[in-house]
Amino acid sequence: MKIRAERAELSGTIQVPGSKSHTIRALLLAALSDGTCNVKNPLCSADCLSTAAALPLIGAEVDIESCADSPVKNWIVKGAGKSVHLPSNVVDVGDSGSLLYFLSPIAATFEGWSVFTGDASIRTRPVHHVAEALNQLGAQATTAIPGSKSCPLIIKGPISPENKLVTGGTISSQYISGMMMAALRMKGTLEIELTDPKETPYLTMTQKWLEKVGVKADISPDFHHIKVTGPADIKAFDTVIPSDWEGVAFPLVATLITDSQILIEHVDSSGTQGDDEIVNILKQLGADIEWNREAETIVVRGQKKAADGIGRLTTENLKDGQLHVNLSGLPDAICAVAVAACFTEGTVYIEDIAGCRRKETDRIKVMVSELSKLGAELEEGEDYLIIHGHSPLNKDGSPNPDFKLHGTVVESYGDHRVAMSLSCLGLGLPSGEFITVKDAECCSVSFPDFYKTMNRLNAGFVELNSSDSVNV
Repeated sequence: MKIRAERAELSGTIQVPGSKSHTIRALLLAALSDGTCNVKNPLCSADCLSTAAALPLIGAEVDIESCADSPVKNWIVKGAGKSVHLPSNVVDVGDSGSLLYFLSPIAATFEGWSVFTGDASIRTRPVHHVAEALNQLGAQATTAIPGSKSCPLIIKGPISPENKLVTGGTISSQYISGMMMAALRMKGTLEIELTDPKETPYLTMTQKWLEKVGVKADISPDFHHIKVTGPADIKAFDTVIPSDWEGVAFPLVATLITDSQILIEHVDSSGTQGDDEIVNILKQLGADIEWNREAETIVVRGQKKAADGIGRLTTENLKDGQLHVNLSGLPDAICAVAVAACFTEGTVYIEDIAGCRRKETDRIKVMVSELSKLGAELEEGEDYLIIHGHSPLNKDGSPNPDFKLHGTVVESYGDHRVAMSLSCLGLGLPSGEFITVKDAECCSVSFPDFYKTMNRLNAGFVELNSSDSVNV
């Protein structure tokens, strides 16, 4: 589908869905547990549904009926416990890199062969690093197509912790988390040495989940050394999935670039999601954001609704008049931060983001392509993105003639974060301009009903069919 977005003023209160990262970890650990687990407030997205569909292949039972209609989501997982087994069929992960990288090391702990594949997008994403890591631990792992670095992935286990795993960690942190969870089925201590760790907040998230189910996981302060000891018998547990900070980023930015004020409820204040750093990033630009950690709420005020009545984002008060932000720990924030930077007076450097080239799309290349169509000024390097932005407003609140963003038709490339960020950008365009985002339905991967949720804040997103008639 296509989504049309034009200038809007947001108001009201929303709650962002549960975290995808937390939901998938909870489901996998529940599947390994002995007993019945209740996973409350799960994210009912495509990736999480793919995970739920895969768990019966290793012996677990999953009831996700409440995903359909009930406002209170509670997925029930009957863990396989000691009866957990080698996947009984080919594992189709859909478009979920998390499921691929998490479950394949767990599957490698069993005697026998397992096969992992997915949709067209997954079959372009790298998996050779997973095979190399598993082979260090005694598996026979390879890609099915000679010379390919992508799925299908074929694995013969079992793996053993007798050898230390030495791997980069640059491509992704997800397979490292998978190895940590796989250690629960190994006899002995799995030692992992990361030569260049990235996305480290997600490793901390996995550590916290292992500790929650009673397993000690040690991570050195510099994230170069990880130890997890198995085998572990996991007892059944109940959990409530916190809100997704990756999802919070989009209404946050949409509010700041418009004359808006919103309240976001049930915000995760636990510190287990590195993406909450986006609040500090935006505040450095002068954003009016009030985060009440005890109440787990965020009030955001943009432009005329900001405390100073202008709400101008700028780098003028920073060193050398520039913002340098390292997103290696929160690579999924690149799209939202890039959009905010387009509405910021000054230059924003987004750095250490080479891993973003290996997500659902090459997000550096894609954001440069699509934002340039809208009149933004950008530069890219292998691991950085530079945005030379302009605020729509001068210091006195008058219109800034240097602000040149305009509407056009843009591509999402089937990437949910690209689609949501570009749609939100459309809300801040000058009156009379609008954006049409193609293949916008991909948002369901991480934020089901994103457009309907935003429309409850008066975003005014309009769904267009192939003949451009209005459906919503």
